[in-house]
Amino acid sequence: MEVQKGNVLVVDDIETNLDLLSRRLQRQGHHVILAEGGHQALTLLKQQAIDLVLLDVMMPEVDGYQVLKQIKSDEQLRHIPVLMISALDDLDCVVRCIEMGAEDYLFKPFNPVLLKARVNACLEKKRFYDREQAIYRQLQIEQEKSERLLLSILPKPIADQLKQSPSTIADYFPEVTVLFADIVGFTHLSSQRSPIEVVTQLNQIFSMFDHLADRHGLEKIKTIGDAYMVVGGLPLPHPDHADAIAEMALDMQNAIAQLNQATGESFAIRIGINTGAVVAGVIGARKFTYDLWGDTVNIASRMESQGVPGSIQTTRATYERLRDRYLFEKRGAIEVRGRGAMITYWLKERRSAIAA
Repeated sequence: MEVQKGNVLVVDDIETNLDLLSRRLQRQGHHVILAEGGHQALTLLKQQAIDLVLLDVMMPEVDGYQVLKQIKSDEQLRHIPVLMISALDDLDCVVRCIEMGAEDYLFKPFNPVLLKARVNACLEKKRFYDREQAIYRQLQIEQEKSERLLLSILPKPIADQLKQSPSTIADYFPEVTVLFADIVGFTHLSSQRSPIEVVTQLNQIFSMFDHLADRHGLEKIKTIGDAYMVVGGLPLPHPDHADAIAEMALDMQNAIAQLNQATGESFAIRIGINTGAVVAGVIGARKFTYDLWGDTVNIASRMESQGVPGSIQTTRATYERLRDRYLFEKRGAIEVRGRGAMITYWLKERRSAIAA
């Protein structure tokens, strides 16, 4: 068997034993650290990376049993193999050490061949443990990467549900608030710039929106070209979803205004909001996504597409939930495809902002 090289801590209160073991282990290619007692051994174990401990049983003050007990009870040290050494040719002593967690036991005076074999076996065990831990750490890193990727696609409650039961997930929510936003004129602007510039600009804008969605506790659903969709009130229902969406819409306008001021651009966004019932879930087996279905979603999309650049258009359903806390301007009736005439409102600002 090939000799396993390692950092070996030798603990003995007799100098001649330390010298003998040190020379023999060094001839085998090991790096040897010496301790003349239990206290020193425990200190060295905390300070240095040790692969194996050769530990004398009979020592003054802190004996080998006490040192072994502390090693095996310490979460950071318990994986280090311990080879007990003693002049006591006593079966009870051997059994006690093994039961306390020692890997093996050697009697003094040492048989050089037996010493080499047992040291090598203990180091092989330590190397196996180190490889196992390295693989485990790598698996943890990969699992964390996969988890982050999954959570960038799905809300955490849905991701947890999907991991437990990979079947179709669909939940009914009696009331949520849905927002659609579109960057007006971006399609025309993109024709005048390189694809890299277009994607970079969109990423900058949508990253700002993502930050706002996180701040207001909202769930981003998707982007479609230069359109952005976000919802309040799911996957975990909460009563202030309409307020959170209103705050998001106003902050989106401010964010675009600040971006324009900083870059000299002239972007405008058109925002539409609606409140009502939806079905939300995950469908498909590959490239799945969390999405919403229902009339509420369709009408929110119409509020955006039939809005005005720089405006926030809402339905009566959203207006009724926010009218006491936000200032609105009635737009009146507009023809909404698939629904006929609908009364809509422009969301202007918070009432607290007016009072201030």
